[in-house]
Amino acid sequence: MSGTFDEPASHDESTDSFWEVGNYKRTVKRIDDGNRLCNDVMNCVQERAKIEKAYAQQLTEWSKRWRQLVEKGPQYGTVERAWVAVMTEAEKVSELHQDVRNNLVNEDFEKVKNWQKDSYHKQMMGGFKEAKEAEEGFKKAQKPWAKKLKELEAAKKSYFMACKEEKLAVMREENNKGDASVAADQQKKLHEKVEKSRQESQKAKEKYEKALDELSKCTPQYKESMEQVFDTCQQFEERRLSFLREVLLDVKRHLNLTENHSYATVYEDLERTITLISPQEDLKWFNSAHGPDMHMNWPQFEEYNPDLTHHISKKEKKKGSDGVTLTHVSTTDHVPAGDTGSVSSYEKNQGFTASTEWSDEDQMAPNSGNDTNGGSNPFEEEVNKGVRVRALYDYDGQEQDELTFRAGDELTKLEDEDEQGWCKGRLDNGQLGLYPANYVELI
Repeated sequence: MSGTFDEPASHDESTDSFWEVGNYKRTVKRIDDGNRLCNDVMNCVQERAKIEKAYAQQLTEWSKRWRQLVEKGPQYGTVERAWVAVMTEAEKVSELHQDVRNNLVNEDFEKVKNWQKDSYHKQMMGGFKEAKEAEEGFKKAQKPWAKKLKELEAAKKSYFMACKEEKLAVMREENNKGDASVAADQQKKLHEKVEKSRQESQKAKEKYEKALDELSKCTPQYKESMEQVFDTCQQFEERRLSFLREVLLDVKRHLNLTENHSYATVYEDLERTITLISPQEDLKWFNSAHGPDMHMNWPQFEEYNPDLTHHISKKEKKKGSDGVTLTHVSTTDHVPAGDTGSVSSYEKNQGFTASTEWSDEDQMAPNSGNDTNGGSNPFEEEVNKGVRVRALYDYDGQEQDELTFRAGDELTKLEDEDEQGWCKGRLDNGQLGLYPANYVELI
């Protein structure tokens, strides 16, 4: 009954549905979000490319440094070749990661950039053309229905107000019926007020029902028009999602080095070199080059010959930090012809061992700290110590342990000048040797 009508609170609650007026804006915003996400994808790819580049550079620097240390260290033979092969692996992998970086930047990044440029068109007044077209399409589709909805809400409000007035009039009439102090004329007016309220409530109800009927008739066209615009937005978004899927597959393909045959070949070559290590071959070479099988000019009686010039090498004048006196031997020992292919960096850097004179004190002296077992890397110390100097004049080394350089070249002085005027130094290519102290100046 109209007299007991209560206004339901649920009529004012919003469902947050797509069909609510203005809720299409989330679909329009998705277009703007799509453009921003293109920027995010490009930034993501660009950052990964920087990581790949940095990793490639670190591998190259590591390989260069350790290749020099190994080649100038005491390791020799097949083990040395295998060790150096590890640095070769790093160099090749560095190239592959540099290729990854190039593919990410030149292909994937540019692909997203060009697609974004073709798909999103910036307007002079701000915003994108595609978003504006969607906004206008939704507004046009929603406008007639929104107008009818507004009329319905006004009719609904009028009807509820009329029902409220009717309920108040009925309550006043009932409260005054049993009151003898209320005049008959007053009772009549109250009854007339109730009847009038009922008539107004009925009219408001009819108007409300009519507005609802008109809105219902407009709804199918509203839904069809809105769905058409929404489908257009869906198609645009589908292109973006499909494109992003394609780009991410390209990124995966560029990152996945396991699918690159060159990557597998690097480790096949490394394994092949390591498996070729032959302790027997290396020991045989060392025996011939630095062991009992070496040629020896055993001491024999020699007649004095005034025509021969006897001299003392500069190396005799230079004492190493380990207390070994280095003496030049005029007769050169040759590696047997059959072992020439096994010459290693050990042989090239150990020429000073041709003749060493050990004193009893040297032999009995305790370990001076040069033992590297469990200690610091001796190559690291050799690389880091010293001061930089610049050559004032050209100098051509006269003996195997002397450096050769040109005026203006820079090198590292490792030890101070001795009493004969010689210094120990290292060229930038890693070569160690002696040079005249007065041929250089501090930088």
